Amino acid sequence: MPEIHAQRRTAEIEGDFVVFLIGMRVNKMWKVAKWVPVARAMGRMLNELYAAGPEKTGFLGHQNFGMGGMVQYWRSFEHLETYARAAEAEHWPAWSAFNKAMKGAREDVGIWHETYLVPAGQYEAVYSGMPDFGLIKAAKVCALDDASRARDRIEQPDAA
Repeated sequence: MPEIHAQRRTAEIEGDFVVFLIGMRVNKMWKVAKWVPVARAMGRMLNELYAAGPEKTGFLGHQNFGMGGMVQYWRSFEHLETYARAAEAEHWPAWSAFNKAMKGAREDVGIWHETYLVPAGQYEAVYSGMPDFGLIKAAKVCALDDASRARDRIEQPDAA
């Protein structure tokens, strides 16, 4: 059972970062040979990224959402793209194999992703009575004053 942190906490990341949502949807459960390789490949990719560390890959961490979805945190879009296109890494061969296996059968397994570039200070996160979850797993953990408000935690662009 994960440790529950009773105090209010927030996550802080210095500089810009990337939020990458990714997942798969099994549309035909009986076509196990189509979706199991996708699920296994993601596990290999995560193991590779954690083993290499953020200094080398720019991968800061992830959180599973269940049902084949997760959020990943990256230092930059360049880091994410470099990993995705690296022929010697786990992703590119898995992506190529998926495309080959799914030719003419795209309705069997769906995959999706969304990429968000987050400018420094333009995010807000609060965790209370929670185990480490989401951004806090990829960032510096800081205590949060009970009187703190969301508006105070997000840097507001100057009104011109």
